Amino acid sequence: MSTPAERYAAARERTAAAHTELTRWVGELPFELDPFQTEACRALEGGRGVLVAAPTGAGKTVVGEFAVHLALQRGQKAFYTTPIKALSNQKYADFVRRHGADQVGLLTGDTTVNGEAPVVVMTTEVLRNMLYAGSATLDGLAFVVMDEVHYLADRFRGPVWEEVIIHLPAHVQLVSLSATVSNAEEFGDWLTMVRGDTAVVVSEVRPVPLWQHVMTRDGMFDLYAAHVDPTAPGADPAINPDLVADLRRQDRPGPPRSGTSGRGDRGFRGPGGRRPDGAGGARRPPPRFAVIDVLDREALLPAIFFVFSRAGCEAAVAQCMNAGMRLTTPEQAAAIRETVETRCAVIPPADLGVLGYWEWSQALERGIASHHAGMLPLFKETVEDLFSRGLVKTVFATETLALGINMPARSVVLDKLTKWDGSAHAEITAGEYTQLTGRAGRRGIDVEGHAVVVDSGRLDPAALAGLASRRLYPLRSSFRPTYNMSVNLVAQVGRERAREVLETSFAQFQADRAVVGLARQAQSHAEALTGYQEAMTCHLGDFADYARLRRQLSDHERGASREAARTRRADAVGSLRTLRVGDVVEVPAGRRAGHAVVLDPGRDGLDGPRVTILTGERQVRTLAGADLTRPVRVVGSVRVPKDFSQRNARAKRDLASAMRSALAHPRPDAPAAPPAGPTGDDGTVADLRRRLRQHPCHRCSDREDHARWAERYYRLRKEYDALVRRIEGRTSSIARLFDKVCDVLVETGYVEADADGELSVTATGQGLRRLYAESDLLVAECLRAGAWDGLDPAGLAAAVSAVVMESRSEESGAVTVPGGPDGRLARALDATQRVWSRLDDLETSHGVPVTRAPDLSLVGPVHRWASGRSLGPVLTGTDLAAGDFVRWCKQVIDLLDQLAGAAPSPAMRGTARRAVESLRRGVVAQSAV
Repeated sequence: MSTPAERYAAARERTAAAHTELTRWVGELPFELDPFQTEACRALEGGRGVLVAAPTGAGKTVVGEFAVHLALQRGQKAFYTTPIKALSNQKYADFVRRHGADQVGLLTGDTTVNGEAPVVVMTTEVLRNMLYAGSATLDGLAFVVMDEVHYLADRFRGPVWEEVIIHLPAHVQLVSLSATVSNAEEFGDWLTMVRGDTAVVVSEVRPVPLWQHVMTRDGMFDLYAAHVDPTAPGADPAINPDLVADLRRQDRPGPPRSGTSGRGDRGFRGPGGRRPDGAGGARRPPPRFAVIDVLDREALLPAIFFVFSRAGCEAAVAQCMNAGMRLTTPEQAAAIRETVETRCAVIPPADLGVLGYWEWSQALERGIASHHAGMLPLFKETVEDLFSRGLVKTVFATETLALGINMPARSVVLDKLTKWDGSAHAEITAGEYTQLTGRAGRRGIDVEGHAVVVDSGRLDPAALAGLASRRLYPLRSSFRPTYNMSVNLVAQVGRERAREVLETSFAQFQADRAVVGLARQAQSHAEALTGYQEAMTCHLGDFADYARLRRQLSDHERGASREAARTRRADAVGSLRTLRVGDVVEVPAGRRAGHAVVLDPGRDGLDGPRVTILTGERQVRTLAGADLTRPVRVVGSVRVPKDFSQRNARAKRDLASAMRSALAHPRPDAPAAPPAGPTGDDGTVADLRRRLRQHPCHRCSDREDHARWAERYYRLRKEYDALVRRIEGRTSSIARLFDKVCDVLVETGYVEADADGELSVTATGQGLRRLYAESDLLVAECLRAGAWDGLDPAGLAAAVSAVVMESRSEESGAVTVPGGPDGRLARALDATQRVWSRLDDLETSHGVPVTRAPDLSLVGPVHRWASGRSLGPVLTGTDLAAGDFVRWCKQVIDLLDQLAGAAPSPAMRGTARRAVESLRRGVVAQSAV
């Protein structure tokens, strides 16, 4: 029983709490706060920074909204930052509904609305630019909310987050909202170091419990056994035996079955698609429409169905349409039709066909849609609106939907557990699984969410349980000093202070923490090395010296073998330099082994030419020296038509047929395949062998035993030396990279050093301070070299696209440049390529990350669009999806906007402004993304 004093203290605490701003604010909300929300808001009102890490849909944005409320009540400013424009637009609309349009602004680079309002929603890049420019808009700023702060791991956007966190004025309270990460405490420790007192609030409790299922061709089964709590399965949870039995039954051949019970221990959701025959063997996944049919019958829609490819999303929609699926009532279909027609009225009728408008709208009316980066942004926004209103029931989406946009569903379906990572099919991680399935379960609507994994034929239920029961999503910094960042830091605080600032980055913080573990490991290695030295001691002489001779002999023999390999590689590169269009070649080994026709011998470079070939399988590929172990051999020739198109299937088939005919009648003068050269010996090897035989330890009866200990010693010594190098490399690694970047800037004249080594920004460097593109120094160098001078607006837009574009595929065909190979644009692109080549050499010599090479694949489409052509002709003959084209145009516009302010000449600034106007029209202008 409490004492009178304790009761009095508790009463005083309740009285004080009743008069807090949080209490008053909560009283206006239509719901009660969860404990983690209350804890974070109290810390915020108490003057502390806050890091909130919670699952998707848990309601962590409430904390950011409370920060906005505090700012308005105190007559201060709050900035709400997001990583993407679409999320900024969404939050802006939310705040306008809550606080009124006069109190809220929006800044996304290409959109400015009420920018001096007390509450401004913006992309993180906009805030970073404000900080470097010393913008007056920062006056009175009290709170900054960083939504989706786990974007800190993003390759390009991530460094921007760290720049903002480091450079924000000390009095600004920072609210960081993150998905559940496994190292939230580490991130919180760093925030405390750079921002001051920061409360770390972590919640791993989903507001809506999540059930895990597997969909096979026989139905939907719970993943876990009946006694396992799906919300807390623990390590190695038991698997549903009925699921295991069903998968085994499908793996075994057997007679046709007339039916199946298909029921799991609990929660069976009905039969899925039946196999047409009862044959076993390799399991086949149920059709996607059958999966949706099961979810519909069991009232588990709306659903997001993650398919890890754009083509797969579109194919899934087509499959459902062909199956006659309809998920909407006539009233819902009418509401969808009205929304679609209203939203898309801005699209010129001539563009509707090329956009696939009719097929898309018909699927929407049936409650079915896709969502991926290749879609027109206006289409994606319409799908998001209809889905959030409950009109669209199923969205087939790529994993990009798992980030940012608020589209919760009752169920989430995963097509498979592997995805293409750009180079290979890789298993998704536990963190990715958590992020994807986090959309399942709508707070306030659903009592439970459902994650469904489709059996793709190779599903391992135990591996799936491992993914579903772990919450491993470590946050790793992607921070590194860029040229723009470095020149801004030098201008603001000088070189030494800039180094100190960079030492406070999260990247360096993580590197320093890793050093502790490495040092402990190095100490353990050092102790083991002492024991190995004692074990290899020989009474006849210095065994360490004997072991050194043995290693020298082995290394020299390996070196001779490597030299022979280098000679073969040089011969292989040389054989590529002799090729001509139409040569039929034999590729001896490697990834491109077989016969092929030369389509383009390519330009010679430092590592030889990159030859474009057509294989016998009618695939267009690139052949380089790195693909070869021996020279290619010309065994014949065929005629390649001048109008041959690499995208024309018939032309490729005819050329492959001509190649087979040529191979049937090989050239009589075709050279024979060169034999593999032997590994040579020399006098050094003979001398080492002689010295080895003469060494006293060579006669030791325990020689091989000593040698084994010596080999262990040298292997461990190599690991120990590598650990020491890693420790030295991680210490001040960010500042050392900054020094190298500054050396490049000094050599290129953007900064200069005085007699004491202190740096200052030159007049040329002032322009670089306002260029925030990924290829910032390349853009600055092109401007300084006059590479883009004299271009008209369409030409400048096209040239700028070459430094913005990054193709999704390494395979690319020949690019036709508007105006021809001798036109002004072609000369500008050649000049851009030369500037990049010089910069690449400079960066390589200084040991800094190299700038990406120009990519010409967007040049033609951007030039046509900027010249006023309609969307159909713009995209004709390209692999560009409409959504990709709009997204890239937006990035070109962003950079052109920067040129309009940073270009050294008035003529270039004017051309850049006109180029922006020429691009910002039609579907590009209508997109908010």
